This record gives sequence, structure tokens and C-alpha cells, in this order.
Amino acid sequence: MNIYFIPGLGADKRIFRNIRIPEGCHAFYLDWISPLKNESLQNYSYRLAEKIDTTSPFVVIGLSFGGMLAAEIVNRFPKGRMIILSSIASSQSLPFYYRIAGKIHMHKLLPISVLKSASLMKRLFTAETAEQKAYLKMVIREVDSSFVRWGLNAIVQWRGGAINNSYIHIHGSKDAVLPVRFCRPTHIIKGGGHLMVLTREREISEIINQFINNYPHHT
Repeated sequence: MNIYFIPGLGADKRIFRNIRIPEGCHAFYLDWISPLKNESLQNYSYRLAEKIDTTSPFVVIGLSFGGMLAAEIVNRFPKGRMIILSSIASSQSLPFYYRIAGKIHMHKLLPISVLKSASLMKRLFTAETAEQKAYLKMVIREVDSSFVRWGLNAIVQWRGGAINNSYIHIHGSKDAVLPVRFCRPTHIIKGGGHLMVLTREREISEIINQFINNYPHHT
């Protein structure tokens, strides 16, 4: 079984370093591609899916923004199943205040230098552990500003449909970026924040492994 990982906006495959998958599965980490001018989240997801073997059953694991992309991918390719972490399965679950910010173009007016500031990012992701703080500092230092700008616009403009295939959604009860009250996760990690993938890896890995092992096409 091929498993494809999609990180959150501005992150890369290192965010998944603590996650374990079942023996015999093959992990692939999708690198970001450059977005086209004014490209939608949906269209970007289809181009990203060109790196996936969609002719055979597969699983996509998406974190935050990556989960939104995963939702569009499995909607288009019926042999795919998804696992989303700290994300939403449908645009209808996006908190209303993000929509308002999008309508007044706040995400375009806010300087990227502010978005990349350590203090703001710390509040945004509620980083509490040394590992989370170290990771955020790395993201702030390495993030592509133009990609973040595009991604924020793609998110507030997203109008993705509901998922028809079976999937699991793992969410933290203390996620400050995408609060759990706006979505309907299948699994809630008590006390988990937006970056719980770094600190609650055992619980998350157990849920992932159970889902994949029960997948009818898992070999």
C-alpha cells in the first residue's frame, strides 16, 4: 500500500518524522510545486496528485492545509482514501472569521514579515514544547513567502465539497488554528494542539495504523 504525506502550509516532510505506518507500506512525501497565478486549491491539488499512482489503492495523509488538498484528491480519484490531521474535510468547516478576513482581503494586506515573526507564529500555533518551538523557528526561517501568500488566499477562496469516501479525521481538542468546534473529527486527541503531530505521535500513529490495516486493499 502506498501512503502519500502532504504537510501543512510552509512545512515539509520533517513534520511527519515521528509518525509510524504499518510494516509493508511504502511512504512517499510530496514536495510542494509552484502554484500557478491565481490557482485554486482544487486545481493545485490535481497537479500535486500527478505524483501519486492513482491507478492502485492509496492513502493520503494530510496535515492542516495538506488535509484540504487531500480532500480534493480523494474526491477526484476513487481508489484513494484519506487521513487528515489538524485539518478540515470540507470548506464548510472553515471558521467563519477566515471567510470574513478573505472578503476584506486581510490576508493580502498583512505583511509576510509579520506572518513570519516568531511571536505571532508562536501564538498562532500555540507552541508549548521545545520541539514545537524549534520546528516553528525552522519554518519561519525557511518558508517561501510567496507560497504562503498564495496558500492563504487559496484557503479562504476554497469551496470544496463533502467527502464521499470513508476517511478518518484526527483533531486536537485545543487546536487554536482550526478549533475543533467548527468541524466533526472522527478522533479527538485530548489536549492536542495544531502541531500535535510532533508530540502525540504514538496516539496518532495507532489510529493511522488501525485505519490502514482495516483498509480492504491493504496488503
